[in-house]
Amino acid sequence: MRGWRVRAAWLALLLALPAFAGDLPPPAPAAIVAQIDRGQFREAEAAIAAALAQPGLRPEAREALEFQRERMRRILLDFTLDAGQAKARLRKPIPDLTDAEFARWDAAGLLERMTIDGRTRYFKRAPSNLFRLSAEARARRAEQTPFDDTPMETLNAHHREARAEALAGGRSSVAPRRVRVTQTVTVKADAVPAGETVRAWIPYPQELPGQQDDLRFLASTPAAHRIAPASAPQRTVYLEQRAQAGQPTVFSASYELTVHAQYHAIDPAKVVRATITPELRPYVEERPPHVVYTDDLRAFSKRVVGDETNPYRIARKLFAAVDRIPWAGAREYSTISNISDYALHAGHADCGQQTLLLIALLRLNGIPARWQSGWIYSDGDYEDIHDWGQLYLAPYGWVPMDVTFGQLEPGPQDDPALRWFYLGGLDAYRVAFNRDWSRPLVPAKQYPRSDTVDSQRGEVEWKGGNLYYDQWDYHFAWQVLPAHGS
Repeated sequence: MRGWRVRAAWLALLLALPAFAGDLPPPAPAAIVAQIDRGQFREAEAAIAAALAQPGLRPEAREALEFQRERMRRILLDFTLDAGQAKARLRKPIPDLTDAEFARWDAAGLLERMTIDGRTRYFKRAPSNLFRLSAEARARRAEQTPFDDTPMETLNAHHREARAEALAGGRSSVAPRRVRVTQTVTVKADAVPAGETVRAWIPYPQELPGQQDDLRFLASTPAAHRIAPASAPQRTVYLEQRAQAGQPTVFSASYELTVHAQYHAIDPAKVVRATITPELRPYVEERPPHVVYTDDLRAFSKRVVGDETNPYRIARKLFAAVDRIPWAGAREYSTISNISDYALHAGHADCGQQTLLLIALLRLNGIPARWQSGWIYSDGDYEDIHDWGQLYLAPYGWVPMDVTFGQLEPGPQDDPALRWFYLGGLDAYRVAFNRDWSRPLVPAKQYPRSDTVDSQRGEVEWKGGNLYYDQWDYHFAWQVLPAHGS
């Protein structure tokens, strides 16, 4: 009788799931999500199989359950190391690593791991992440090599140029850079049977007045393409071609645009609490699963904010608190059930995780906040994908924030205000593809995406299903042109 009641409860819950369409998986039963988060994969699989066997299951409920099965597969692709393999990787930079050192760092939570069905599995990037999280571990390396970080994380001439130009001209959009970009997605040979149609989505720039403009599409491979409308929050170029036996399937898109730096000279004394209009309302609300006002989030906010009431000073306190969370390489976003909560507890976070945590904290405090993400480049050979955001400060309106680049270190001759360049300012070495997270692509994918949150690398599928990251690669090539070049 008890088993029948449990099955009936599952069926009622699954039948009640809301309808979702497109490339983003609908929400799954919380109990299954929690089992997977706890590493109880066998129990989760049994619950999924039982639920899928129920008659009358709606397609949306089936998709939600099947994605949780896929989420377990993706987690196993991220957590590939046992303790011996993790130690072996650490012994390359630390040849005389001791078991006691490893155990101490492990006990301190510096080596990300999950216990999955009773077995401890380490995140594949945990050994390299350790050196970002522990000064002791960094000092133990036989060769002290610097991290390959973006040049924009250190105060430089471009930051000074942007601020000086903004103050001199009374403008917030300054110091433009024009860039020509070719993005490529290469599907591995025979990942799709010969003759089958491969569908690809390559990220494409947003049209954002005062931030990036004069966008010009140049070419694509194949030539036939479909550019998502400017209204699409996650914009792409859609392409199709047939797979050939033994040959990679290559897609590309080329374009030019002008990117502007931004700088707002914010006077905290002039900042007032914004009137939350219908247009601003969505940006102060929770948005499950990744922006939820949990008890832990509320407690963290209270500790950081204290009795402060000025919105800008609240934002600065929260910005500084999230900035103190060390950056580290991240597991795939689609494997995480609540990214802002993960960033709060993991002891480290990457740019998107830090940004979602800051967005959640700002919204919790009644400060509108929203997302941007895309790709960052340089005058040299540095490039990467990146996430950042915006917050709304009355009377200034929407201003940028990049908590990952965080606080800069002004020199003796610099104005101290440059420390907070990235709370109200932004460099011109980034291209925004997205102005929101977890929004359907245009045209929508038939199968859930490889990245269900962000859209920076691209997406690929065929009629047999989604192609995950182990089946294709992405690449950016770029050339910085004169600001008003052809």
